[in-house]
Amino acid sequence: MEEGKRVLVVDDDPVIGLSCERVLWAKGFEVQTVTNGKDALKKLGADKVDLLISDIRLPDIYGINVLAEARKLQPGADVVMITGYPTLEDAKESIRLGAFEFVEKPFTPEFLGNIAAKVFNKRGWILRKSFVDQFNKFITPGAGLDDTAVYYKDGTWARPCGGGVWEIGFDVRHWHLGGHMLYIDMVPMDTLKSGEVFARILLSEGKIVELKSPMSGNVAEANPGVNDALCSLVAGGCMSESWQVWLLRVRPAAV
Repeated sequence: MEEGKRVLVVDDDPVIGLSCERVLWAKGFEVQTVTNGKDALKKLGADKVDLLISDIRLPDIYGINVLAEARKLQPGADVVMITGYPTLEDAKESIRLGAFEFVEKPFTPEFLGNIAAKVFNKRGWILRKSFVDQFNKFITPGAGLDDTAVYYKDGTWARPCGGGVWEIGFDVRHWHLGGHMLYIDMVPMDTLKSGEVFARILLSEGKIVELKSPMSGNVAEANPGVNDALCSLVAGGCMSESWQVWLLRVRPAAV
């Protein structure tokens, strides 16, 4: 087995564990699965792991605690957190503890396999320097999201970008697979509410997809070049990779 491709999957649903194992093995990863946090920590203490994929709601140990211990036991390993009950609080804590990504169930095993491939092929997620120089104000390259975990739901993501500000955006390829994207229509607003529509994607078939915000807060900035960047990505044939385009920068509302 190739060095640096060892994955540990932690989920109390054996069907999910088996499905992920089959898909990841097919992609060339060495996979182990366990159904609880204690067994996960035993594995982490005994065996080298390059990627930990852990559910948050485990039967014995809270998944966030597994993440915290994993960072101590194997600080060089990447961690992806998965959950059927996503909350912004869990996303923030995962980010603080250094998780790579935060993914909501249900998802297909193939989707998780693509995330694993992203972890092990980070260089493939970096834009050419000339492209970055031209569009770095409007696009958050996949590599930029590697440094902080992402709250991800149905192609919409959120991440902290410093100074108490969060970026909210969308995964270009996620929506491009559903039809050729033509235009992003931003909803003008000064304040944002969780669950509120903040942008619409127009697809070539005439279908309109509404994007809903994962958080509430005050809008600090809207992306002025989103459609220029989108046209360049699509026209440039970059859809073999998953580019992240930010739409709003938001100061979250105090809880």
